[in-house]
Amino acid sequence: MALTGQRIVVIGGSSGMGLATAHAAASAGAIVTIASSSGERVAAALAELPGTCDGAELDIRDEAAVADLFARVGELDHVVFTAGDRFTPRPLGEIPLEDARHTFDVRFWGSVTAAKYAAARIRPGGSIVFTTGTVGVRPAPGAALAAAGAGAIEGLTRGLAVDLAPIRVNAVRSGAVRTPMWDAVPEPAREGIFDTLAGRALTGAIGEPEQIAAAHLYLMENQFVTGTVTTVDGGFVLTGK
Repeated sequence: MALTGQRIVVIGGSSGMGLATAHAAASAGAIVTIASSSGERVAAALAELPGTCDGAELDIRDEAAVADLFARVGELDHVVFTAGDRFTPRPLGEIPLEDARHTFDVRFWGSVTAAKYAAARIRPGGSIVFTTGTVGVRPAPGAALAAAGAGAIEGLTRGLAVDLAPIRVNAVRSGAVRTPMWDAVPEPAREGIFDTLAGRALTGAIGEPEQIAAAHLYLMENQFVTGTVTTVDGGFVLTGK
């Protein structure tokens, strides 16, 4: 397998898409380090991952902590970034500017910080894979800041692919996916939202974390892909629903 013996760091790897990616990479023979803002979630994730995996509690907003993580890991092959805060749609006029700035702290500036400290340690043939969303190309009402953040990450992907070559840099643009970030929505409202989102996709379904993980693995393994944004959304962006 292409990832056998390779060292992979998954930031945001304790749940959802990140945890699915850690499972898939470990199953493909990789040695995986997961990092998350919650030490409890890291411990729970490691309990279900193979013994070749390890993990760390990490505040991605803390530059020194990010530098320390990559110094501890040492040489590596791939970084996958899936970390992100829950976003609540709100009209821009109702959002204090300071809150608006914080919207970019984890997803965008976290991606920048991870790339900064990982790049010098990535071995030949290695890559960085970011994770963004369809909100960047098909924003919902009240999601202008989320759309701006997604667009910024996609621009960062292309720019770093040029600046960091031959390290490959790509991104997965995810559609609606069933992850623990939805747990704050009570039942049965959550299933109602899932049904609505599924009805807006050409496939008639929302995504599962394993489907995003498969895209992450493809971008890590394929040595001829860089500077791309791979959309995994069930055809959502093609519909007018």
